[in-house]
Amino acid sequence: MPTGSSPPGNSVKPSELRFRSEVRPEDADTVRRLARATRFFSAPEVAVAVELVEERRLKGTASGYEFVFAEGGNRVIAYTCFGPIPCTQGSYDLYWIVVDPACQGQGIGRALLERSELLMHGQGGRCVYIETSARAQYASTQAFYRRCGYHQAALLDDFYAPGDGKMIFRKVLESLPSGAPDEL
Repeated sequence: MPTGSSPPGNSVKPSELRFRSEVRPEDADTVRRLARATRFFSAPEVAVAVELVEERRLKGTASGYEFVFAEGGNRVIAYTCFGPIPCTQGSYDLYWIVVDPACQGQGIGRALLERSELLMHGQGGRCVYIETSARAQYASTQAFYRRCGYHQAALLDDFYAPGDGKMIFRKVLESLPSGAPDEL
């Protein structure tokens, strides 16, 4: 999740957010808009983000993809996509966390991540894995994960491309309160 500062007038307090996990037809365009707005993701990466929304709409929970959308004002300003890792006991991947650049730096990413972690824990999740690029461009993303209690579990050099390694972050969820958050 890239970070940035918010222009005046786009301030949304985490306490004012509305969360939902239902995926709606318009969410494919919303995910496309948010992912592009960050300027961190390539066109193929944006296409994958949209594909996961469509997969969830077509297959429901059988897709293995869960979403949480954060709404502020009258629009979606952030989202996560996560799911259980097949053939594991309680391990989850956080595939995407994206916050509108105009709303970054206000605690929205943290609130959204915490909400997602509670849902994972409520579904039997015991730990979460997050992958991100090791490029300098992602330093703010890596710092965000660390501030949210994640620790680097691995570094795979030259994974995405020469000079672009994959960092894997991990967080144990056992200390979270059990149960899903109220009314998503």
